Amino acid sequence: MPTISPAELEARLRLHLLPELGPARFHRLLEAFGSASAALSAPAPAWRSLGLPQASADARRSPQIRDAAANALAWLEQPGHRLLCWDDPAYPALLGELAGAPPLLFVAGDPALLERPQLAMVGSRRASAAGLDTARAFARSLAGGGFVITSGLALGIDGAAHQGALDAGGKTVAVLGTGLERVYPNRHRSLAARIVDEGGTLVSELPLDCPPHPGNFPRRNRIISGLSLGVLVVEASPSSGSLITARLAAEQGREVYAIPGSIHHPGARGCHQLIREGATLVEKVEDILEALRGWQAVASAPRVDTPAPVSHPLLDLLRAAPYSSEGLAAASGWELPRILAELTDLELQGLIARDAGCWVHRSG
Repeated sequence: MPTISPAELEARLRLHLLPELGPARFHRLLEAFGSASAALSAPAPAWRSLGLPQASADARRSPQIRDAAANALAWLEQPGHRLLCWDDPAYPALLGELAGAPPLLFVAGDPALLERPQLAMVGSRRASAAGLDTARAFARSLAGGGFVITSGLALGIDGAAHQGALDAGGKTVAVLGTGLERVYPNRHRSLAARIVDEGGTLVSELPLDCPPHPGNFPRRNRIISGLSLGVLVVEASPSSGSLITARLAAEQGREVYAIPGSIHHPGARGCHQLIREGATLVEKVEDILEALRGWQAVASAPRVDTPAPVSHPLLDLLRAAPYSSEGLAAASGWELPRILAELTDLELQGLIARDAGCWVHRSG
């Protein structure tokens, strides 16, 4: 993708701030008008012809929208702050595979972590002491094995997962259900700061000052699962939002793992339900590492430049034409998980890049 001009970046931020304009409508506007700048300048009837709500069209020239976009641009000028657009080569490839991928991601910390192999860990906000210990122990071991631990910064299992990864000297990604300037819950503000200070990443698709709202957290959950190779549910009741994350993961083609517990413990029932529905029962870290052996090799590989291979089946295909991940699977006959593992490795070597939803060969 060519570098976005300052005017186009400001226009995308304004579009993103409009009421009733989610990812699908955002993409529809860019496809129809070619750019966010052109979309903002288009007449209201053109918006109505696309089936867009009147509230979105009317708010385009709102002083509040302009001010919020200006504040976001100022935020981006601070060290360690980044905005990833869906057509940016640095946008995380696994997340970009989703039909409802966020058009914009606000990032504080290291954006390169979003392209490293990640495992999501989620569970109850009111976890038992044993559940918290289990989450920390699994996160320490998985982070020590090279995986980035991804979770939602919530109280309970989420917080224990982030802390376990950091205690092992590993990396962790926190996906927020608020804007990055409204870290929630307040009790985890210091944890959020520690994540960034120790080389981790905070991510949100929401406007920077967006407060907590119940509808934001299911949206956050699809990003947690979308970034990750799989989701491990440590402890959850049948009504837990963690089960939403697990089911989203299954719909996205990700692996779902669940740790069983006592039949007398209400917090184990959600995990038991997931296992009945096909989740992999996990008793030890090796159960996950064995299932993700190929990815562990990628996760554990030193982050240094390596010589480009003389030949690679996927490179041979991409030298001829761009492909989507699914297209490569069909053309090569390989399973999609293997394709995604190989693509991550090739991208880390700088041999391929993602452009407009397809993988392309980088010649130099």
